[in-house]
Amino acid sequence: MKRQDVGTLQAEGKTFVTHVIRNPARSGEWIVFFQLSTGRSFFLIDEHDEVESFRQLDRLIEVLQRLGIKLAEIHF
Repeated sequence: MKRQDVGTLQAEGKTFVTHVIRNPARSGEWIVFFQLSTGRSFFLIDEHDEVESFRQLDRLIEVLQRLGIKLAEIHF
């Protein structure tokens, strides 16, 4: 799911749980996983449709805050 889609879902009143997990391909990086109440799930992806990965957890949290996410589970 691209960043703009997160805002669209929130505006539509859709609920989802946000998970922050280590990138299995790059253990020093973090990725975001959204789990919708409908059972579907998505990774946060960039403009090239690649999973967006963050080296710094602080940077990832800033992005989530700008997207309007107020709560996320961090799995490490």
